Amino acid sequence: AIWEGALGPDHPNVATSLNNLAELYSEQGKYDEALPLYQRALVIKERILGPDHPDVATSLNGRAMLYSEQGKYDEALPLYQRALAISERILGPDHPNVAGSLNNLAMLYSEQGKYDEALPLYQRALEIYESALGPDDLYSELCKIAIKACQEAMQ
Repeated sequence: AIWEGALGPDHPNVATSLNNLAELYSEQGKYDEALPLYQRALVIKERILGPDHPDVATSLNGRAMLYSEQGKYDEALPLYQRALAISERILGPDHPNVAGSLNNLAMLYSEQGKYDEALPLYQRALEIYESALGPDDLYSELCKIAIKACQEAMQ
């Protein structure tokens, strides 16, 4: 409310605050409160920053996670795919944000038992993380754990 009063309802900082509040609600399991905030943040970001801005990808990922946490995989999938496409197009195929999007999409597939679809995404994410952040980085290590779990589930 403070940002809106000072900057107006369509300022990118308002969208960021809405997105952060939505994430908090989502983590608390308050999905019905989180969803309209994610939606409003996305509308603002698309209108002000354009449909291919990295901040739009962030909002898409957040909303997709919300759906995924509720088991609404069919609703989460196109959002994750769009976020990945934006990140690859704008940031380049080897950016750590691309790895994050790949990891999110892989988790969605893993949650559905689609390990054959998840594994190559985890592997590509790991390559990016190791190249950009190093093999001992936390994200690299978490990705290695996910790959191992995926491989074990496929056996």
